[in-house]
Amino acid sequence: MATTAIINATIFDATGKAPFTGHVLVEGNAIVSVSQGDAPQADTVIEAAGKFLMPGMTEGHGHLSFENCAATEHLITPTPEEQVFAAARGAKALIDAGFTSVYGASEAKLRLGVAVRNEVNAGRLPGPRIRAGGLEISVTGGMGDESTDHNPRIGPSTLINGPEEMRAEVRRQIREGVDNIKLDVSGDPFYAWRAGTVGTPSTCSPMHYDELKMAVDTAHNLGRKVNVHTRSVEGSKMCVRAGVDALFHVEHSDEELLDMLEEAKDRLFVVPTIDLFHQMVTGGAACAGITAEVATMMGVPPLIEASIETHTALRKRGVRHLIGGDYGFVWAQQGQQARDLVRFVDYYGYSPADALACATRNGGHAMMGDGSLGTIEAGKLADMILVDGDVLADLSILSDTARVVMVMKDGALHKSPAN
Repeated sequence: MATTAIINATIFDATGKAPFTGHVLVEGNAIVSVSQGDAPQADTVIEAAGKFLMPGMTEGHGHLSFENCAATEHLITPTPEEQVFAAARGAKALIDAGFTSVYGASEAKLRLGVAVRNEVNAGRLPGPRIRAGGLEISVTGGMGDESTDHNPRIGPSTLINGPEEMRAEVRRQIREGVDNIKLDVSGDPFYAWRAGTVGTPSTCSPMHYDELKMAVDTAHNLGRKVNVHTRSVEGSKMCVRAGVDALFHVEHSDEELLDMLEEAKDRLFVVPTIDLFHQMVTGGAACAGITAEVATMMGVPPLIEASIETHTALRKRGVRHLIGGDYGFVWAQQGQQARDLVRFVDYYGYSPADALACATRNGGHAMMGDGSLGTIEAGKLADMILVDGDVLADLSILSDTARVVMVMKDGALHKSPAN
């Protein structure tokens, strides 16, 4: 098998060690050795002196088919034929930016993530490793239900009512090739008001426990994972009790929920969505008509404060965070996910090294539960990126795709310094 040596790099291996200068030898799709001293011989040698070598990053809440959205209308109206190209562009933007894995949440149509995953795996499209999401599953009147009696319309979710309908929908999505089932358990600021009603604010939990538990049992029985949109305290507690694999958002909390998440920290992941809201309250979303004033009317500032309190506490308790989430909007585009690293430091108190571990080691564990991905160690899968600059001194470097000078996925070079 062909060998590649990356020599004289500053290596951040995501194991907890301090960065060190050394060499990494890759054979096939695996890391053979990580060494210091004399550089190894190889078929291809990449000189990396002065550059930062780290594991590839994982987008922990991926929506590949979301492209420059400003409202759910932009997810509903395009055809599947058009949106599969958007999903392919999203996959390329991510791997170009150093994201070698995507842990899928949901897509605008059922099989968009599945189709792009299959094409990437076949080598016909550039892209990261993909655990494909399908359509979000919600309930009548919940987040994702775009209809009223006087104005029925198809939203970006499939709606169920009761556990048997949930069982059938989960089976259908798995039949169609979905890896990760996504459930909308709680409400959301984007669905806070509907047709003059109170709608589904972030503190409510429209989905019932029996529906949630049916989804988890059905998906796990068929070897798939379940991820949940949850912002409410009771919704998140239901998720932990039901045995979900990842919780997205999780702003509101109480002491009981924090204890529950800590107790389950070795089996689940928590994925904040912080940069999306940061942009909304700091003017970054004004291009889509969401000024800071509009964000305040939507109740975003209190959600940020709740997020800071909850996720700082979870960090201290050792709960595994992933970065990313809801990118694909006009103000949070595909390939910009590394902005979350800066937010993790500024909002949640992470050190730069520990924030990077959320993007690399934790993401690898979410993608591949056997521990074979996410660190630079002998025997691990060779997903790595080389960055021009000291990432630990300035995490924002990773937001500049031009500074990511090498991207290796599964031992193959997607981007090389020589190109």
